[in-house]
Amino acid sequence: MSKKQPSTHFVRIAELEIDPSQLESYTASVSEEIKTSVRIEPGVLAIYAVAEKGNLAKMKFLEIYVDEAAYLAHIQSPHFRKYVDTTKHMILSRKLLDMLPIQLSAKQEASFLVVEDGEK
Repeated sequence: MSKKQPSTHFVRIAELEIDPSQLESYTASVSEEIKTSVRIEPGVLAIYAVAEKGNLAKMKFLEIYVDEAAYLAHIQSPHFRKYVDTTKHMILSRKLLDMLPIQLSAKQEASFLVVEDGEK
């Protein structure tokens, strides 16, 4: 049996708590940033944002990049810098976790998760 080569993908989970009074503005800003990142950055494979049921101010983000260099390029991009500047006063707490990918799988139909203007 051959050993599977480890993934070079860079995977991060971000856990954020947003000021509830700023939730609508934060959601609009982060949605714009995610859509732009996935659309124009070749190294951004996926970014998924979810909120806890019953406490929408507690959010988690699963970010998947081609590699660590793609992540580092992402956090220097103009649209990410704009997001940081716009939302820094809205975020009450932030925890960033670097993850080790064990298995990343998705069905082709999962493309419904990414809705862009003028696309599927």
